[in-house]
Amino acid sequence: MRTVGLFEAKQKLSELVDCAREGERIGITRRGKLAAILSSAPPETSLKAFFEDIENIRKRAKLPRGVNVKNLVEEGHI
Repeated sequence: MRTVGLFEAKQKLSELVDCAREGERIGITRRGKLAAILSSAPPETSLKAFFEDIENIRKRAKLPRGVNVKNLVEEGHI
């Protein structure tokens, strides 16, 4: 893990974010002590995929009149 001081991190933030996106972990120090770690974000697909799955369930399900997926989720059935 590469470490940089806070002042340097502020000057090179865009470059550091690009490095983190490529998988490098970067430690940011304040007064010589590790204060934070910059790393890549998890993929964004999880929440979108979750809602797509719910929509697919809704399309396939033959629910009784007055019952919807939102109610089933809120009641803990899905």
